[in-house]
Amino acid sequence: MTTAIDASAVLVTRNPATGLTTASYPVADSAVLRAAVDAARVAGEWWRSLGWKQRRRHLSALRLALAREIDDVAAMIRAETGKPLDDAVLEVMLAAEHLDWAARNARRVLRPRRVRPGLLAVNQKAVLEYVPLGVVGVIGPWNYPLYTPMGSISYALAAGNAVVFKPSEYAPGVGRWLADTWARVVPDHPVLQVVTGFGATGAALCESGVDKIAFTGSTATGRRVMAACASTLTPVVIEAGGKDALIVAADADLDAAATAAVFGGMGNAGQTCAGVERIFVVDSVFDDFLARVTTLATCLRTGEDEGTHYGPITMPGQVEVIRAHIEDALGRGARAVVGGADSVRPPFVAPVVLVDVPSDSLAAREETFGPTLVVDRVADLDEAVRRANDSRFGLAASVFTRNRKHGIDAARRLHTGAVSVNSVLGFASIPALPFGGVGDSGFGRIHGADGLREFSRPKAITSTRFASPVDLMTLERSPKAVPNALFLFRLRHGHR
Repeated sequence: MTTAIDASAVLVTRNPATGLTTASYPVADSAVLRAAVDAARVAGEWWRSLGWKQRRRHLSALRLALAREIDDVAAMIRAETGKPLDDAVLEVMLAAEHLDWAARNARRVLRPRRVRPGLLAVNQKAVLEYVPLGVVGVIGPWNYPLYTPMGSISYALAAGNAVVFKPSEYAPGVGRWLADTWARVVPDHPVLQVVTGFGATGAALCESGVDKIAFTGSTATGRRVMAACASTLTPVVIEAGGKDALIVAADADLDAAATAAVFGGMGNAGQTCAGVERIFVVDSVFDDFLARVTTLATCLRTGEDEGTHYGPITMPGQVEVIRAHIEDALGRGARAVVGGADSVRPPFVAPVVLVDVPSDSLAAREETFGPTLVVDRVADLDEAVRRANDSRFGLAASVFTRNRKHGIDAARRLHTGAVSVNSVLGFASIPALPFGGVGDSGFGRIHGADGLREFSRPKAITSTRFASPVDLMTLERSPKAVPNALFLFRLRHGHR
């Protein structure tokens, strides 16, 4: 059962770098959630009835608002997460690209199409079509409060669904902006609504009668979301944590690999589920690569001022997780070649690069979600792949090698949902590619054609074109019907 929610409570947001209050929002209880879903149900029927062209027009208006108001939206993201303004601007740009792709490609991907009926049903016309689910509930994260949830919202809307969005309690401002902007674009139909609150509000959304939940967050919270949805058999998409690996082959461009490692591991203060946490480097280039990473990481500056490379840890409780991982590794014999335990200065964490980390330590096994890198020495590319796969997570990975064939081969052997060869996060900026993980990183897909289908229901329709020459679909079969069908069956399947 959902925890009781105090509807009189107020959600107050603070700038994580300064601690200063930024805004306050109401806390939605179960009654508010039910009302939102009921309104979305009605609005969703209208939205579905519009057809592809009209939906695309409205979604394009939302994209235009994102582009025109990018400065304001980015400033809001910065205020709630503490990330540098340039990073916030990039986030808005990525969100707009995905919204545009979903709107432009929904008809092509989801429109009805004929399929071959096969020999036994040759008299049937067979059509496969995708229909909207109805109302999709989206529970968003705080690390990328616009880009990440829009990976579900954009594709759910483009597929013809209404959406009820519960943003993170640490960054509800962007969600509020989305709802207000939608109300300007489509003033009479609440196809996109936002409800604010804490974890209990998210749990209430799971039990509110939506037709699917799309969740992004930690693996532990993802399990709780699944448990809440299980009581109503509500299907879910879970995009959970990662312990993403970067592999450096002996022939890799070490400058490019080091730059990517520092960007993937330290960018956004390490708060990127598909970034970089573990690095496996072939022995012959280990020392050279480590020296380059050390130089780059040492030059990074963190703080609240513009011009710093990354900002604070957005969620206060995560600081202690990062500290525990660093101290556990150091206490068990690891060495810090950049930073160390004293790098943790809440709400900021300076760059930390660890080597000689025991393979069963917290820093090697659990998601740290901070600006730390664990760098390990391996004998060859095969060992690197084996070590990378030795994880309960399977979200993303990267491979650096000048031999493209070897890079693609390694990518295919990695047990992850996405791999970039000679880059990190290359897949994130390509709307046509699906995104999601395996194992404790979750299941289901957002983005691309698979993301559109994720928020649709396949429906099979047949219609009889002419009477079957061998009618098997009757209890009054001709004595020759089955022998004739068996003769055709053997012709088709009885030979190599």
